[in-house]
Amino acid sequence: MKHNKYLLISLAVVFFLISCEKDLPTFLSYENYVFSSTDEDGGTWKPILINSGDEIIISAPSDVTSAEYLQELSDLKQEVSKRSNAEEQALEYWTDNPTIRWNEITLELIAKYNIIPGPNADGTYTLPNPNNPTGPPAFPFAHPPYAVRVLAYLSVAQFDGLITAWHYKYTYNRLAPFKQDSEIKYAYADNNIPSYPSDGAVLASVSKKILTAMFPLEAEYLEAKEAEHLRSLLLSGGYVESDIEAGKIIGNEIATKALERAATDGMKNAQTPKPVSDSIAAAAFDRFGWKWINKELPQRPVGLTPLYGKVKMWNVPNVELTRPIPPPNLDSQEYMADVEILKDYANNLTTERRRIANFWQDGLGTYTPPGHWNEFTKKFIVKYKLNPLRSARTFAYINMAMMDGGISCWDAKYYYHYPRPIQTIEGFKTIAGTPNFPSYTSGHSVFSAAGAEVLAYIFPQEATLVRDWAEEAAMSRVYGGIHWTFDAYIGTEQGIDVAQYTVDVAAVDGAD
Repeated sequence: MKHNKYLLISLAVVFFLISCEKDLPTFLSYENYVFSSTDEDGGTWKPILINSGDEIIISAPSDVTSAEYLQELSDLKQEVSKRSNAEEQALEYWTDNPTIRWNEITLELIAKYNIIPGPNADGTYTLPNPNNPTGPPAFPFAHPPYAVRVLAYLSVAQFDGLITAWHYKYTYNRLAPFKQDSEIKYAYADNNIPSYPSDGAVLASVSKKILTAMFPLEAEYLEAKEAEHLRSLLLSGGYVESDIEAGKIIGNEIATKALERAATDGMKNAQTPKPVSDSIAAAAFDRFGWKWINKELPQRPVGLTPLYGKVKMWNVPNVELTRPIPPPNLDSQEYMADVEILKDYANNLTTERRRIANFWQDGLGTYTPPGHWNEFTKKFIVKYKLNPLRSARTFAYINMAMMDGGISCWDAKYYYHYPRPIQTIEGFKTIAGTPNFPSYTSGHSVFSAAGAEVLAYIFPQEATLVRDWAEEAAMSRVYGGIHWTFDAYIGTEQGIDVAQYTVDVAAVDGAD
């Protein structure tokens, strides 16, 4: 990979980056749109957590001529006729593709909880504890490894839930209420998708349950969002109560399966006590003759999630398959050349390089680098008018790839334990803070390259654009002074390598 490749960014890319929000999730406002496809065969696609779309049993709905269903229609007309102004606003908010809204809610929570726990009065640190979420400090600290894990579990559960919903939609083929009774007006575009079970109800229930487990202090807020979403589904005229109840069953069962996996994926062991952290550093020193030393002020005694590299991956069989080559020795010509490159960047920091470093910072109080790629993803989803099922598939694959990328990256970070420039270049200063974990490889580079490869696969028209973004994200950390150029270049290659495992799964899931 040639160094100057990272600097070739088209005007279109620059315009897009300048126009995007840098730090916080944006609320995407769009008019009702007709889906580019309805994916009638979506119930046959291969899910992630379950074996098939019929694994969860949903009984056949009442016949549309039955007294039970006719009563549901009558009740629905009554409810729709008395919609309040607040309910009208909620209808506008939830739209006909609520996968986007639940992703936005998730990014907002990540940004809210992406706060480093501060030191105690005596200089010690207390880590967030899921068994005592109120703390202090409050649980969780939504750093990038935590954030991408939230996004992965949420989107995978949404995807499996919607595959199940699509299976039963086209098995039972019950038309939506507004097609049964002309007096019922649908609030959104008619996409001609059967109503039983409600895909929106699947999303509401699965998302509330996953996010409550990940952000326990937000339980009340999430319950209110679920209730608002479910109420909007009814008042849209697109679903009767039995459609919604069937969707809730699917959502809750899929969320349970997702959380069972999460409970045993190894994340609870990722943040280690100091003796374990010290032993990891000592092993690296014995292996290579160097170790990373934290240079942040105040200094936390343990690096960020030293054992995240041992968390269960989604699509990579073994993390060692994606472990990159060793970084250069600290007395090598390659290392010395990189020292000069970083000094030159620091002494000649152009306005453009500073802009790039700042745009991709994604630090504390933001939605993190994985969140940044989710923000791009939702805009492509709207641009190409994906339906909720295909939207969930897109989010699932990009977030699985980025989580696998993060695990691979953290494995490399703590296996090689490579020092950052601020540690080994005398008098060196950064403009992007001082992360409390080793340098090699760059997390921004791995997350971004993995995300870009999935987007390039799903949206081939955007392949050049997203790969340019990934390369810019990688170099942003070099311009910021916190990474070596080889952290960025090799990290980009690592992310591409990791993502291919997920792309291979996507290629045979039946959706293409």
